[in-house]
Amino acid sequence: MCPNRNPGVTEILLELNAEGADQSQWSDQLYEVVYDELRHLAARLMRSERADHTLQPTALVHEAYMRLVDQTRVEWKGRAHFFAIAARIMRRILIDHARKKARLKRGGGEQRVTWDEALGIKQDPSYEIVALDSALTRLSKLDERMEKVVELRVFAGLTIKEIAYALGVSKRTIDDDWMVAKQWLTHELAG
Repeated sequence: MCPNRNPGVTEILLELNAEGADQSQWSDQLYEVVYDELRHLAARLMRSERADHTLQPTALVHEAYMRLVDQTRVEWKGRAHFFAIAARIMRRILIDHARKKARLKRGGGEQRVTWDEALGIKQDPSYEIVALDSALTRLSKLDERMEKVVELRVFAGLTIKEIAYALGVSKRTIDDDWMVAKQWLTHELAG
């Protein structure tokens, strides 16, 4: 690696994979490189949360990043792989937070998330994040790749092209999966 230029996400992840790498140094460098993008992703996810939500985007980024760098069994494959795992972790954090809040309130009161922008729904429905997670779990049993496409698109904010690359399939396949998954989720969540 050239010492006079800043390495990209993929280069840093490959260094983290290297045996004997200084994990602390590379983790710090990775944080500097991905922070803005993770913050943007968290802000986008939190934009559809209630205004009085107790978890803020910065806290979501920090918690997700701490879990990301604690992944000792992951062999990082590149930027798309990193953000796919980041998306899954942020999804888990939001769902765990929603479930914890629901347990603290009498009668449930699970928090609600609006997914109309991400799923392209024309109405203005609000869906419970736990219901979305359940729907994605059911979708993964029907078609695991479609569930990954939704997760990468909605939670990681990846483009169709980036998802195709990350999953090793054609852009056309991902276009088709995204269209079908949106329709399926709209039907499931509206029911």
